Amino acid sequence: MPALRQLKEQWNMLGISVQEDVPLAPYTTFHIGGPIALMVEPQSEAQLTTVLRDIRARGVFSFVLGRGSNVLFPDDPIAGVAVRTCGLDTVKVEGTTLVAGSGATLASIARVAQQRALSGLEFAHGIPGTLGGALFMNAGAYGGEMAQVVRSVRLYDRERDETLTLLGEQMDFAYRHSILQPHPEWTVLEATLSLMPGDARAIRETMEDYMRRRRDKQPLEYPSAGSTFKRPVGAFAGQLIEASGLKGYAIGGAMVSPKHAGFIVNTGGATSRDVLSLIEHVRAVVYRDHGIELESEVQILTGHLAK
Repeated sequence: MPALRQLKEQWNMLGISVQEDVPLAPYTTFHIGGPIALMVEPQSEAQLTTVLRDIRARGVFSFVLGRGSNVLFPDDPIAGVAVRTCGLDTVKVEGTTLVAGSGATLASIARVAQQRALSGLEFAHGIPGTLGGALFMNAGAYGGEMAQVVRSVRLYDRERDETLTLLGEQMDFAYRHSILQPHPEWTVLEATLSLMPGDARAIRETMEDYMRRRRDKQPLEYPSAGSTFKRPVGAFAGQLIEASGLKGYAIGGAMVSPKHAGFIVNTGGATSRDVLSLIEHVRAVVYRDHGIELESEVQILTGHLAK
């Protein structure tokens, strides 16, 4: 596509890192995904906003990618641009306030908070994603979630070509939901988190306890996108799936984890088609057996495939 070639030339001239025909599988925790026409990796807010502005001007398909921990990409080539934000990973602390870039990992943010004896992010230890993705999904675990700590979020609006700041109460946080989901034109630049003074040793012990629980209960030995399904009202997806006898059920290289039925894992060589087929089979069986429709928690990218 001429537009993609022109974008690559523009970004090369500006010193912005960009690669062609990059397999997406190594950039996801599922280890699944075909090649993207361009992958661009801005290293600053200025570079990120330039990239997003250029993409809009050229009218090409794009998506923002952090650590790829909650996403399933198609197996076929994608005609578009992946904008990887991992270069925007600054973490600063002032008093009980922590300010981090959208590409900072939750692990690094939780670690910095613990070192500064700040409590509130213990739940984030072990969640394999970036701050931007955590805000998008209102990530949470062990009774904690991003909604509890977010003071404000600074965004770039590519439609208006301007930055805006939303307070935590304006983020419309709910279970695995935020205002970012119905606004694909917004991209997180950074967020300010409000934490509480605590004891560094006690915070570390809590984080280590959560990590032990993860290792004991979750199939961390296999690639996955974390919990595959959202928690239905009044029930737990894993329990429903297990009750339907689906633990260990596999299609191709995708399998319902025998360790935790709420996870679909890649046992080796799984394709996106394998995972999607297994998701639909699980949803159909659970609905047949329990009358409950499971909703995927994993963000599934479809369309915009190269011809």
